[in-house]
Amino acid sequence: MDLFDYMANTQKEKEAPLAARMRPQTLDEVVGQEEIIGKDKLLYRAIKADRLSSIVLYGPPGVGKTTLAKVIANTTAADFHQVNATIAGKKDMEAVVAKAKENLGGYGRKTILFIDEIHRFNKAQQDYLLPYVEDGTVILIGATTENPYFEVNGALLSRSRIFELKPLSKDNILTLIRRSFTSDRGVKAFHADITDDAAEFLADVADGDARAALNAIELAVLTTNPSEDGMIHIDLKVAQECIQKKVIRYDKTGDNHYDTIAAFIESMCGSDPDAALYYLARMLAAGEDVKYIARRMLVAASEEVGNADPMAICVAASAAIAVERVGMPEGRIILAQAAAYIASAPKSNASYLGIEKALKTVRETGNIPIPPYLQDSSYKGAAKLGRGVGYKYAHNYPNHWVEQQYLPDQIKEERFYEPNDIGHEQEIKEYFRSIGKDPERYRYEAPGGNPERPWEDR
Repeated sequence: MDLFDYMANTQKEKEAPLAARMRPQTLDEVVGQEEIIGKDKLLYRAIKADRLSSIVLYGPPGVGKTTLAKVIANTTAADFHQVNATIAGKKDMEAVVAKAKENLGGYGRKTILFIDEIHRFNKAQQDYLLPYVEDGTVILIGATTENPYFEVNGALLSRSRIFELKPLSKDNILTLIRRSFTSDRGVKAFHADITDDAAEFLADVADGDARAALNAIELAVLTTNPSEDGMIHIDLKVAQECIQKKVIRYDKTGDNHYDTIAAFIESMCGSDPDAALYYLARMLAAGEDVKYIARRMLVAASEEVGNADPMAICVAASAAIAVERVGMPEGRIILAQAAAYIASAPKSNASYLGIEKALKTVRETGNIPIPPYLQDSSYKGAAKLGRGVGYKYAHNYPNHWVEQQYLPDQIKEERFYEPNDIGHEQEIKEYFRSIGKDPERYRYEAPGGNPERPWEDR
């Protein structure tokens, strides 16, 4: 670094935003994340001992992913390189790898490569890094706001340890706010202070995002005139003007989308209309596609309620049509009615379990011949082939039912649909008993008693 670069970097540090200036430089300065960097935790010990292996830091914005990487940079004896996946290309990776090979071969020195927003790298870019991570040429630190199991190369993940960073607590944010007024790297030089209620407000509205709180403080200090005592006083009114309302974190293609829709469906399944309406409100407030919500409710009405209340699918279908025709904001009422109905209805997943078992049987047994008497007999000469011969027409018998085998011989004892003892399905079982069918003859237990239910296609 020449004199001009040094001066540029020095000036850059002075002019950096408060959140950047207040970034912790040592492990002991880090606030929060005790679950992964507490003094008895693996990551803390690995950083202190400078024995770090490849890791992926995963969590929402403002929780300390980049901060932790910077702390590692300040702690390690390894060569540290940082790139941002939003602007870096393969040439940047090649340059780092070439330098890493030189460090390792010529000086026995390790190289740490920190990739911010690693989920923005495409598969080819991630694949390029794989052999160098595997053979130890580079130690990878990846940071991502997206679930790495969906966004990062599986082979790369298998060679890394994943650490999930949680949103900071209100107390954590308060600690950082107060520190920013007393630290030389903060706003101390501005002779500023903050009232307790203003600090509490900012810590609450920041919603676990330290950057949001510090940005608000910086804006407040820079836009508030000193009082007669020469001090800049940040009170509640100023704080409220300098931070936006609490933002709902919600990416329509990311974790929040899938987590929220899953919680919505599970709440309806669990017969909790309050929770269902809450998660519905979160999706609506975040601008989720109402047609998507309606489609998920259609699935839930069949999968979770089924024939325990056959009206559930009718209500869901009517809601899907109505909300498309009415639009928003009135559509929220229609969706709320349908969600509350589905959540309050008796539950049965017998139809879901039935089709899953039937599909499994089809995959395992293939095209088993259909009994000839059930085959099409509408064409000339069908009887000569035995088609339809011996078929018993149910309506010709008492109760419009007659004992007859409908399944192929090889699986004639299988049972796919098993109505439960709740809601309308109890009536179905009673009907079966009344005509002579035994609804308890066979029992189908789902594997593990808890079948996988894919809500959505990732």
